[in-house]
Amino acid sequence: MPTFFSEICIRLKCACRIIAAPLAAALLASLLAGCSTVKLAYNNAPELAYWWLDGYLDFDASQTPRVRGELDRLLAWHRQNELPQWIALLQKAQAMAPNDSTPAQACELGQAMRLRLLALAEQAEPAGAVLALTLTRAQLDHLQKKYAQVNDDYRADWIDKSREAQQDRRYEQWLNRSEDFYGSLDERQKKALRQMVADSVFNPVLFDAERKRRQTVALRTLRTLGALGAEPGVSASEAQQVLHAYIRTVAEPPPGRWRDQQEALWQESCRNVAALHNMTTPAQREQAVRRLRSYETQLRELAAAS
Repeated sequence: MPTFFSEICIRLKCACRIIAAPLAAALLASLLAGCSTVKLAYNNAPELAYWWLDGYLDFDASQTPRVRGELDRLLAWHRQNELPQWIALLQKAQAMAPNDSTPAQACELGQAMRLRLLALAEQAEPAGAVLALTLTRAQLDHLQKKYAQVNDDYRADWIDKSREAQQDRRYEQWLNRSEDFYGSLDERQKKALRQMVADSVFNPVLFDAERKRRQTVALRTLRTLGALGAEPGVSASEAQQVLHAYIRTVAEPPPGRWRDQQEALWQESCRNVAALHNMTTPAQREQAVRRLRSYETQLRELAAAS
């Protein structure tokens, strides 16, 4: 099921970017890291998230302690409320791993993971709204420049590459994730993986256009909240309503070309995850169970530390 993690991140990263995305990414990375680094990555998620956010928003001296405190509280909430949910998902995946899978089963598990990350984003909304009310014009100009830098990097990595180079990059990403999960793939499995990449509906140009549209909406939303913050009597709950509307629109886009592309990618992921899993050997499935069990053990130890 490793390809779901990249697809889930794509769906939620923009939706949670204001405060929750970096923590979500750090937490998810810790869940998927090698066993020796899971606890280290998880426990340091607030620090990693702070520096990620600071790179986008350039916090001032008054904002820094508040943001750090909120990220610490968010991790504490996640440790108490969400780790048990992830443990249950890992147990479900362990029960599934020895058997063949269907696209519907893969989608069900992937959707459950997505909901857990969306819960984290929604938990961060109140703090994100308070933060947004304090952002200055200079900070939003800094964010706009950061977006431009990220867009340039994406163009260099994807848009300016040939289709063959794009496919090679996606293949290597998927191969690395799959072999980390199952162990080495044989030539038959690698060939199937390459064919899945070749047949993919993934469109980097469409993704780039949608991300830039989201960036524009995010900047407009934050500028609106910044203006509200300068007005007397504006409550954090009003700001949260504005932020929530933005996050929900990104997490569940309205009907249109991007929503169609997103849904096609999701269904493709379900089919590919199930197809690759069904090609694995008993030894590879045993490796997957061991990997999942290792994740569960690490999460139980983290939950016990709360």
